[in-house]
Amino acid sequence: MLSIEGIIVSTKKEFRGRIEIDQRSGLITKVGEPTGKADILLKDEYIFPGFIDLHVHAREDVSHKDDYKEDFETAGQAAINGGVVAFAEMPNNPIPLVDDKTYQEKYLLTKKSPVPIILYAGIGPNTKPLLKKVPYKVFMGRSIGDMYFNTEEDLDLALEKYRGCFISFHCEDPKILEEHRQEETHEARRPIEAELRAINIALKMIEKHNLFGKICHISTIEGIEKIIKAKKQGINVTVEVAPHHLYFDESMFDENNRKKLQVNPPIRQSKENRLALIKALRDGAIDYLATDHAPHTKEEKEKGISGMPHLDTYGSFTTWLMKEHNFTPLDIARICSYNPGNFLNNFSLGKYREIKEGFFGSLTVIDMKKPNKIIKSGLKTKCGWSPFEEVTFPGSPKITIVKGKVYAN
Repeated sequence: MLSIEGIIVSTKKEFRGRIEIDQRSGLITKVGEPTGKADILLKDEYIFPGFIDLHVHAREDVSHKDDYKEDFETAGQAAINGGVVAFAEMPNNPIPLVDDKTYQEKYLLTKKSPVPIILYAGIGPNTKPLLKKVPYKVFMGRSIGDMYFNTEEDLDLALEKYRGCFISFHCEDPKILEEHRQEETHEARRPIEAELRAINIALKMIEKHNLFGKICHISTIEGIEKIIKAKKQGINVTVEVAPHHLYFDESMFDENNRKKLQVNPPIRQSKENRLALIKALRDGAIDYLATDHAPHTKEEKEKGISGMPHLDTYGSFTTWLMKEHNFTPLDIARICSYNPGNFLNNFSLGKYREIKEGFFGSLTVIDMKKPNKIIKSGLKTKCGWSPFEEVTFPGSPKITIVKGKVYAN
């Protein structure tokens, strides 16, 4: 039995309490009053239901072609380093996960990770739903990999087979991307209009095919406004945002970091848009903080590949939201634990989301009094770099507990 006492955070309140976890089952057996004696006795640190990242590219598949920049073991280590107790992994690998065979092969590889992993399956023109209940990912336009759609008509035909499924959408319209492919900068080649038109199409598909929809890595406040309106109309859609769209805007670009910060969809131009996204996340219009962790080598970044790693810095980034942008601990529990836990529980054999008897004893302890300067030697991701290097966050993850197993950060 593992016992821990400190300030427990839920989406409704924070209180000093005691948690007991059966380390054999990995489940919480009791939440009660503190006694002053525990295996882990904390003072001012916050104990959150474990943080969950719903958007990770761990890179490994049975071909092992991309293992040099990340695999399931190092992604899991990076997750723990960032206070993340479980994550969901995307399907656009050299051998894409699109059927029951590729699912089983890839699932066996996830066992090397120290944190549980849920796998998204990909949707293409000729795919069909898996026998197992899993989340799915649609790439509406070309991004990284060869799994994407060129027309709305092809997407519509494909999604007809997935009625009632959980579908996450990468929203960039292929027609607009093609029209702008000769523009001078990456950001101009993937304009705001590409995201907005794709969101319109995704919302139409979610309603038409009765999907549980999720819009990935939103980058525009205009897109959020469309999603807010759709929710009010009863369309079953949620939305995630990535740290880079909250922290960076084009005014921060220079000769040294422009290629490093290249991502799809791109960093947007205005500070006002960035601050509006932060407000939307704080106010509840955005449901999840999800990293789009996409590890590439520095050499690949110099050649113009999109994506950046974030798992190591997930927990530290939440302290920036609390300190600099007035997020309460309850807000953080909602966007990092409760809402993503709700999503993951549709596909997990156990329960995430809450600190409650019968739920997984997976916890994230955040110390707001211990600043964390991000340096290369402190990273666990195999690609070995972070867009936040030399940034000092106001706090840090102190302990990550995964089903009763304790990792000190």
